[in-house]
Amino acid sequence: MQADIPSGLLVIDKAQAMTSHDVVAIARGALKIKKIGHCGTLDPMATGVLMLLVNKATKLQDMLMSESKVYEGRMRLGVTTDSQDADGDVDEERDVPSLGDDDIRMAFDKYTGDFEQIPPMVSAIKKDGVRLYKLARQGKVVARDPRSVSVSGYEINAFDSPDIDFTVHCSKGFYVRTYAHDIGADLGCGAHLTALRRTQSGNFDLSKSIPAMDLKTMGRDAILENLIGLEEIAEILKS
Repeated sequence: MQADIPSGLLVIDKAQAMTSHDVVAIARGALKIKKIGHCGTLDPMATGVLMLLVNKATKLQDMLMSESKVYEGRMRLGVTTDSQDADGDVDEERDVPSLGDDDIRMAFDKYTGDFEQIPPMVSAIKKDGVRLYKLARQGKVVARDPRSVSVSGYEINAFDSPDIDFTVHCSKGFYVRTYAHDIGADLGCGAHLTALRRTQSGNFDLSKSIPAMDLKTMGRDAILENLIGLEEIAEILKS
């Protein structure tokens, strides 16, 4: 059966509360094939672009994961959490000062271009061979090395205190929840990420995506109609 499935890429619109591995498992069941991998893990809270690689396309994983990303997010000022997002426990609550558009833009401007982030404890990075999130579950907090990241641009879509809606264009390895956390700290009140949607990864966006839950019902042939073949992937990467 595996040989009957062509190689290529599926762009999935991941639903909230699903893990990236959940989506892979659903796709494997729908296509009756094991050789499927994903590019760029999305946290359960996040939605949006999750690329699945089928058969020989799995060899492109490292290259595709190195591409830049675009996210739409919402941060809430005045509350910090131990995971830096809404899935964590509240660390601290503080009053939100009176902030103007210039204050918000100045804070975002600080995190434009090349800079360093300290990865959150709830992340998949390894420390002495152990995933950080596993240490966090044990109540441990360890020193993390800063990582070089880049933001090529951002937009403030709405500011209705205590919430800020934004779009960020960023490099691989970028933690949007840390971005929200750090901006909140600079604004003097703290913040955490309450919503996140990846709208683009490299040159692949939601325009040809399949809603993750539809994988369960649409049938193998219908899924394969949305498969981006190897030649088309190569053309898209050139554009």
